[in-house]
Amino acid sequence: MRAASLLLLALAAPAAALPTPLVRPFGRPDALVDLRTAEGVRLVKGQWRYRDAKIAEVDAKGPGPDLKPSGAPIRTYDYTPKAGAADFDDSTWEAIEPTTLDARRSTGKVCFNWYRIELTVPERIGTFDPTGSTVVFEIVIDDYAEVWVDGRLTPVLGQTGGAVAAGFNAPNRVVIGRNVKPGQKIQLAVFGMNGPVSASPQNFIWVKSATLDFYQAPAPGENVGEVVRLDPALDAIVPTPARVEKLATGFLFTEGPVWVRDGGYLLFSDPNDNRIYRWTPDGELSVYRTKSGYTGPDIAEYGQPGSNGLTLDREGRLTIDEHGNRRVTRLEKNGQVTVLADRYQGKRLNSPNDLVYKSDGALYFTDPPFGLPKFFDDPRKELPYSGVFRVADGKVQLLATDLTGPNGLAFSPDEKLFYVDDWDVKKKVVLRYRVERDGTLSHGEVFFDMTSEPGEQALDGMKIDQKGNLYVSGPGGVWIISPGAKHLGTIKAPELPANFAWGDDDGRTLYMTARTGLYRIRLKIPGIRP
Repeated sequence: MRAASLLLLALAAPAAALPTPLVRPFGRPDALVDLRTAEGVRLVKGQWRYRDAKIAEVDAKGPGPDLKPSGAPIRTYDYTPKAGAADFDDSTWEAIEPTTLDARRSTGKVCFNWYRIELTVPERIGTFDPTGSTVVFEIVIDDYAEVWVDGRLTPVLGQTGGAVAAGFNAPNRVVIGRNVKPGQKIQLAVFGMNGPVSASPQNFIWVKSATLDFYQAPAPGENVGEVVRLDPALDAIVPTPARVEKLATGFLFTEGPVWVRDGGYLLFSDPNDNRIYRWTPDGELSVYRTKSGYTGPDIAEYGQPGSNGLTLDREGRLTIDEHGNRRVTRLEKNGQVTVLADRYQGKRLNSPNDLVYKSDGALYFTDPPFGLPKFFDDPRKELPYSGVFRVADGKVQLLATDLTGPNGLAFSPDEKLFYVDDWDVKKKVVLRYRVERDGTLSHGEVFFDMTSEPGEQALDGMKIDQKGNLYVSGPGGVWIISPGAKHLGTIKAPELPANFAWGDDDGRTLYMTARTGLYRIRLKIPGIRP
């Protein structure tokens, strides 16, 4: 969180449209394989196979008290066969020629079907070498399609298109491989649907287009930042040269990022705009969740009504600090929202800001009043302090009240130490605590002091890498501080980063949410992430 003057500055910015991604595998590809032609299918050593899908009446259960299918027995409908799995045996299915994909198939009206094909990345596509490229499968089915890739269908809330139905006769574009290699096999299963379903259409299902689009790996983006090196030890952390890349822009105020490994994408908040965004490595940007922190009638009074900190629990469920609602919630896999904390000893929390899970499943979060319209002087404020809290076994426990504006927080790699920084321009410190066996905190002491640094920027987000180095949003940029409390250097982006997340497959990319933009930098040491 940041000072009032910065909040007012962000609020004064004009409202922006959905930001335009800077880099993504769209537009004209570097090579193309048409899977409706014999030559194209032969090039990838494939064979289209086909089967109608049938609707069957089956036993099920109605909604129970948990809003899941745990209630009374009922009858409902399902389809067969379940052919999305990568190892599904389709050898007895009809083998169809690619030139017949436009043949009208299935039974008409409300009907469904399957198309399956296994692809092998070729050695060459004309003069194009596909090694290291990104491959996009694009298919247009009359009328709707869903695409399984290597046995996986991984939709996210709010998703339109991609692997799930994109719209009436709209193209489905799915990234099916990144950094591919010749000889690599990819299994595709496409579920076709006739529509509009409610109109009982008189037509049938057929494939209008099916291609593989190959895109060369893009060159690294322009370096828009710098790294101030203060100690030779930084060379083991930040490569030389280092590159700060800008990924997207046009937001009101970006915050609270988290990398979702199951699906490989970044989620981050815009608390001023009351949204959570989803960004993929292909440059696609979409709204993941609207009204992410508040829906009250007095929303115009709030500077930051939306969500702030985001993280994942051990089951991969998104956990959200909701500023305006003054609570911490968990988004269940079925979309249901579970409130984890909203009160302490009967009094409402201030505005939960940042959060982290311990490996035992306990949740720790900070609770300054920066999400309230008038901050410390807001009449809605019920707690007389800004606390650090723990949630375990359904119980909310107060751990510390040492800081005026507790903000970023992180565990040491062995979870024996716990760090919290302070948004207070008069006390720009990082505190370190000892973590006791029962999860409580003790022996709080100043680990690092930046109070002498000029400016109105205090301390905001914080993360830690696997070697115990801290990354703190402080005056001028991201301060990298060794486990021995030595300032090794500072990452400077065009805008001041508020928070960070470790991302990509290896966890070595630091994604930075910075005011109106999203940035990243590749580092040598992977970070500790949920």
